[in-house]
Amino acid sequence: MVVLSFQAVQFMPPQHLPLHRPSTGNVMVIRCGIAEPSGEPAPLGQKTRYNDGFFDRAFMTLFARKMEKFAASAKAGTETKKKGWWNLDYESFVDVSKRVMQGRSRMQQQQVVREVLLSMLPPGAPAQFRKLFPPTKWAAEFNAALTVPFFDWLVGPSEVIEVEVNGVKQRSGVHIKKCRYLENSGCVGMCVNMCKIPTQDFFTNEFGLPLTMIPICRFVMDHLLCVHPQILKT
Repeated sequence: MVVLSFQAVQFMPPQHLPLHRPSTGNVMVIRCGIAEPSGEPAPLGQKTRYNDGFFDRAFMTLFARKMEKFAASAKAGTETKKKGWWNLDYESFVDVSKRVMQGRSRMQQQQVVREVLLSMLPPGAPAQFRKLFPPTKWAAEFNAALTVPFFDWLVGPSEVIEVEVNGVKQRSGVHIKKCRYLENSGCVGMCVNMCKIPTQDFFTNEFGLPLTMIPICRFVMDHLLCVHPQILKT
C-alpha cells in the first residue's frame, strides 16, 4: 500500500492511517484492469494478474521508449527497440527501469526520471500548470481525481478517499491498494529512486504542487530484495 500526499494530494490506506495528519498544505491520495476473479489485487506473496487495455499499453510503451535511451544494453534478443509498438507489456517497462538504474547513483536515477517526465510535456507546460492549478484544496481534489484513471496502468487499482488536513476535510487522498510497480520490480530501490522521490520532486518543483508519497506496508518493504537496502533508512 502506498500513500501519496500532495500537500494538496495524499495517498493513504484509510484502514492503516489516521485521517488527521500534520501538513503544511492541502492533501491528495491514489483503481485498474484486475484479472483476478475477486477483482481485487492478489494476496501478499502472489503476483496480481492484469488485463491491460489499449491506453494502458500506450502509456507503458511511451514511457519505455522515452526511458530506453538512458538504459543499459539489454540482453540479446530482449531489446525493447526490437519489439513492436503494441508488443510492449508491463514487464518490458519494468525491465527498462531496471536497466536505467544500472551504473547510476541514486541521484542520477532520479534525474533520469525527471528528464523523462519533462520530455512528456510540451514547452512551457509546468508554468501553465502552476497558473491553472495553484496549491489549493480544489486543485488537490481535481488532481487526485485525475490520478486514479491516468496512473492505474502504473500503480494498479487506487481510489480517491477523504482526508483531513489542518482540520479541513477534503477528497484529495489517493489510496493505492497494492502498488503494481513495487510488486513487479520487487525492489525498494526502484520504488524510491525511480518513482517516489523523482515524482515528489517533479510535482513540487516543476508544478508547484507539493506531493508526498508514503509507503505504508513496512512488512512488504522490509522483505523485498533491493539493490539499495540502505535507503530503507531514509
